[in-house]
Amino acid sequence: MARAMLEYTKTVLRKVSFDAKLFLKELKKAVARLLPEEIEELELWLKQFVTDKPELQEGLLYLRA
Repeated sequence: MARAMLEYTKTVLRKVSFDAKLFLKELKKAVARLLPEEIEELELWLKQFVTDKPELQEGLLYLRA
């Protein structure tokens, strides 16, 4: 079940990546719902996902806070 939530989160983030504000909003909701080890995994995924999307890299700062 927990794995499903992480995969769902990735799907949502991919779909809203066209809008940086919406992306950050969804990322904040995800951090509130995911388990600590899932957040670590999400951070690894996010680093790869935003490599070519500088407008979304602010999300990395939020995860580290």
